[in-house]
Amino acid sequence: MNKERAYARNLAKQYNDRGEPTKWFEVLYFEAKSGKAAIPWADLKANPNLVQWLNVNEIQGEGKTALKVGCGLGDDVEELCRRGFNVIGFDISPSAIEWCRNRFPNSTAKYIVTDLLNAPSKWNQSFDFVLESYTLQVLPSSLRQKAISQIASFVASGGQLLVVSRGRDNTDDPGQMPYPLTKNEIMQFVETGLILINFEDYFDEESPPVRRFRAEFKRGSAA
Repeated sequence: MNKERAYARNLAKQYNDRGEPTKWFEVLYFEAKSGKAAIPWADLKANPNLVQWLNVNEIQGEGKTALKVGCGLGDDVEELCRRGFNVIGFDISPSAIEWCRNRFPNSTAKYIVTDLLNAPSKWNQSFDFVLESYTLQVLPSSLRQKAISQIASFVASGGQLLVVSRGRDNTDDPGQMPYPLTKNEIMQFVETGLILINFEDYFDEESPPVRRFRAEFKRGSAA
């Protein structure tokens, strides 16, 4: 384990123990901006698991809206912008959003400070494409069901949701943050009314390889 990930895990545990399980995100991004810490998941490039999926499926977003859950430093948001989507990226951390705006001053995206668990009601079923990558896996299990319901609510009629996470079997050790999710957890999106289109269980190209789940869901069109 590298020191950046160890520090993030310890920070998350401190705030979880205080009953404030999402406040550590702002602390980490604030410290990273001043050089006192690093964001272990920030590669300053779009998630390759997203890019591969977009390329294989020849996804183009002209005339469509997209929402990135937990946008971090904005690279996935900008990738969706390049594909033609009208994108909103949001994060609970004001420092992360300020960082995005400074990194991409000419972006066509909107970067907004919002808590996933208390997102604007006007976002309900408002987006043609919703991307959830790596947010659920850094939340404690007590918050995941609410987060899943909230993420699903963003998907418009006929819209798509792509979920990317670390993966594990039900019998595997739950591990540490970022917690690998089980297929059963991912399938909770079906319980919200979404339809599973495709589910991939694979090892990525990191060194060493990491087991990933990549699932595509859709909301049925209104009759």
